[in-house]
Amino acid sequence: MRVVIQRVSEASVTIDGSIHGAIKKGLLILLGITHEDMQEDINWLVNKISGMRIFSDMDGKMNLSIQDIDGEILVVSQFTLFA
Repeated sequence: MRVVIQRVSEASVTIDGSIHGAIKKGLLILLGITHEDMQEDINWLVNKISGMRIFSDMDGKMNLSIQDIDGEILVVSQFTLFA
């Protein structure tokens, strides 16, 4: 499993000119999964990402998680991460 995580103020996925997914403040996750990945790997990744303190608090310090800011997550399948 390979993942690229980006904090965003907004993000969207457009296919053939039509928006198929959009979020406001949160995380854009590009995710590549192979046949070798197991459910335990996915569970670990979900827990890891949801607990990452990568958003700024009132003092400007990176001290808040996606849950703390009530942020959104957009996950995009990205098999090219293995290319």
